[in-house]
Amino acid sequence: MEKIWDVVVIGSGPASFTCAIYTTRGAASTLILAGESWGGQLMLTTKVDNFPGFPDGIEGPDLMANMRKQAENLGAEIINKSVTKVDFSKTPFEIFVGEEKYLTKAVVIATGAQNVWLGVPGEKELIGRGISSCAPCDAPFFKGKIVAVVGGGDTAMEEASVLTKYASKVYLIHRRDTFRASSVMQEKVKKNHQIEIIWNTEIVRVRGRDRVESLELRNNSQSQSQVSNLPVDGLFVAIGHKPESDIFAGQVERDGEGYILPRKWHCGTSVKGVFLAGDVMDKHFKQAIVSAGMGCIAALDTLHYLSEND
Repeated sequence: MEKIWDVVVIGSGPASFTCAIYTTRGAASTLILAGESWGGQLMLTTKVDNFPGFPDGIEGPDLMANMRKQAENLGAEIINKSVTKVDFSKTPFEIFVGEEKYLTKAVVIATGAQNVWLGVPGEKELIGRGISSCAPCDAPFFKGKIVAVVGGGDTAMEEASVLTKYASKVYLIHRRDTFRASSVMQEKVKKNHQIEIIWNTEIVRVRGRDRVESLELRNNSQSQSQVSNLPVDGLFVAIGHKPESDIFAGQVERDGEGYILPRKWHCGTSVKGVFLAGDVMDKHFKQAIVSAGMGCIAALDTLHYLSEND
């Protein structure tokens, strides 16, 4: 007879492991399908100094390893395989990893969201070495330095504003001649004398050996686009996020951007017994501690659901 888990958690970031810590302590058999590349975006982060409990900070991969070990010590089973298909149309729910099938009474989706990167030469090698996607996380490391933000939406405006509290100079680079951000956010940026806006410009290369040293820029408005060099100490990429939710299309309700929509309970979905946590639903905060808190809420909702329906 196939084993039926109390809960399967899909994902392996702060939301996933926190959720598993609570469900296992609630005596629910818990399986985490972590994916081949487990740990989420914190695996690309160097020092984390805004997660409570670590007064001297902690390396992102070390933080995730600690969370994983804690979930395992409490009884969660973790498999480093990626989910390929789900069927939420019947109970127990069916979760597929290739040809393997897992049955479960409840599901927590904590697959997160991936930052949309520029895809230019030099970028991948310098992520975590001067390239970041989170100013509230990493701005303190750039105190007194020169940084650039690329993007034109509210997130880019907010990143630039946060950075002015630490950096001596902030360049805001946008490929068009108008922002798509709200008028309030635009005015906030335009009135800040520490921010210099560079319009109609794309980053074509990031230069640096061990750290970011400069950006190669191309002006799109010139008939003969010449490449210029902009010395900077850091680059914050704010051109969007893509939630990891495609495998759930047609199974739970999503919005136009792919974020799964919460329903009923704090972290419930359009399907009873399927819950949410972390960046796969969170468009705004995208902080490890927020995701961890959501993982706790999702776990408590799941335990309540199991007690009411088991």
